[in-house]
Amino acid sequence: MTAVGDLLELWWVVPAAWVVVGHVLSWLGLSPAQRAVWATARIVRVEQPAHGASKQPGIPVTLAFRDPSTGREFTLPNTGRHGVAVREAWVGRELEVRYPRGRPDRFRVVFDPDEKKGRTGPHCALVLLLVGLVIHTAVARGFPWALLGFGALLVVAAAVSPDIRLARARDALLASAVAVPARVVSVTRDVYTDGEGAEIVNHAPVITFTTREGTDVTVLCLDGIPDPRRSLGRALTLHYAPSDPAVYTPDPAADRRSNERAIGAIVLLAVAGVAGIVAGAVTL
Repeated sequence: MTAVGDLLELWWVVPAAWVVVGHVLSWLGLSPAQRAVWATARIVRVEQPAHGASKQPGIPVTLAFRDPSTGREFTLPNTGRHGVAVREAWVGRELEVRYPRGRPDRFRVVFDPDEKKGRTGPHCALVLLLVGLVIHTAVARGFPWALLGFGALLVVAAAVSPDIRLARARDALLASAVAVPARVVSVTRDVYTDGEGAEIVNHAPVITFTTREGTDVTVLCLDGIPDPRRSLGRALTLHYAPSDPAVYTPDPAADRRSNERAIGAIVLLAVAGVAGIVAGAVTL
């Protein structure tokens, strides 16, 4: 029993080693992401998700990219497991892809710039380590230390969260939004099961619109459409950012309120964290 307890005391070794090794490899340029081939791909064909299909694969597109070392060009569809799903697509849109050397067929679409540095995994391990340290300290040292630890964790989470920056950037882009007619061309359908075994059906409309410059855009709209289950064929007005059609909304006022709620949630997270730290310090 003592041996088991001693092993449990060393729970932090694995996530700590993951953090250290991952960041060292990233610093040396030897992480799997940094050793992969990175290329800029261009969408050359856009298809519509079938009505009633799952939204998980995103919008079917065909990508063209050139291998930077050989100069050979590849044209491949993103059907199957090819990284992040594309939810806003138009011919000519550029996306970053990565793949193992010599295996362009195994490309992955990447939207997160941090992934290029190979730090996504180590950052996840760091979060696990911090959460584990807080729980361990709370169990070993008692309630006041739990307040201090969880309060500090909330403050750190609020400080590193990109939500405020992203919400403000989105508001800035949509400040000059252009309104254009759009139409729902299909509706995706996904069935989930909750903790009690009940089925939850989720519908997401697929919308097409044409920008003022004549670019045909297809988007998978996850929210903002009333009664999405019955929206097939519906005509509506869509507002998009002229500099980036991937930033759009069917309801600008609701979009602004959503951004305000996102900012408010981060502020409340920080306030709750500070309150936890203060309460923990007082009760020590």
